[in-house]
Amino acid sequence: MAAPVYLVDASIYIFQAHFSPYTQVWSRRAEDRSAFAGFLHFLLRFLRSTQRQGPVPIAVAFDESLQSGFRHRLYPDYKSNRVLPDENLARQLEACARVCGTLGISAFGSTEYEADDIIGTLSVSCTADDDSRHLVIVSRDKDLAQLLSGPQDCIWDFYGNAQRRREDIYQRTGIWPEQFPCYLGLTGDSIDCIPGVPGIGPVAARQLLQHFGNLDNLFESLSEVPGLGMRGGARCASLLTEHRDMALLSRELATIVRQVPETESFAGRKVDDLWSGAVDKDGFEQLLQDMELAEDDIRRFCTQVNSLPGAHQPG
Repeated sequence: MAAPVYLVDASIYIFQAHFSPYTQVWSRRAEDRSAFAGFLHFLLRFLRSTQRQGPVPIAVAFDESLQSGFRHRLYPDYKSNRVLPDENLARQLEACARVCGTLGISAFGSTEYEADDIIGTLSVSCTADDDSRHLVIVSRDKDLAQLLSGPQDCIWDFYGNAQRRREDIYQRTGIWPEQFPCYLGLTGDSIDCIPGVPGIGPVAARQLLQHFGNLDNLFESLSEVPGLGMRGGARCASLLTEHRDMALLSRELATIVRQVPETESFAGRKVDDLWSGAVDKDGFEQLLQDMELAEDDIRRFCTQVNSLPGAHQPG
């Protein structure tokens, strides 16, 4: 079997470090660098874990559409509970993308699409020329489950050391990964401010999708809902009739796009080009200097980089 393709959701690890009381790193001017240092610590640990047998394809996706993406135009309240990064955090986010380049890793971002959409697009292009590849999506975000199409595809919670495949998702939730957008179309998602259908919760949504499969079939057969034997079936049918448009909009908000134009530059290239295996040690150290990390932190990170496969002095 060919090596897996690792697609990394950067934001999970950046913001985990940013908000963690256990990750506190400061610059020489006493500015917070916890988000950058925490992401870098994750990235180096991840590379050591996955590259033991040689380079494997890796891409990292960043969220750059915090309030500017197409979903915000569809529904202005989408993710309205998120606070935009201040100047210091914005600088760290930029440095997180730059550090990927010094480690030879392809990094992608978009002001129109989210990291999930970039991962969705890469999941298609990375397996199009080699169906023996399987995907390992490195994240804790449940929304990415909808991208698991092959039996070996999985979501890997790296720090939790948990990998979940299609069957695992179904056993835990009662729905298949591809049904997640329809599920959220019904229940909504308070984390992302997706409204869903008021009054329909997880139990009813599961029952409806287990019977109808998707929202299109459900809305074509609403008259059958009261006779399903589910609790509150008649009321459920009434709610669906009243909030049909909101359910369909919520499904659209929850559906991962798989054709992001900004990622088309990868089209036609080999999947192994996602990680060159070449580490620019000079560029890496210069970035740490630019971020004004303490000398002890710079030495520690540089020592870790020197132990990576493919570490070299450019030129």
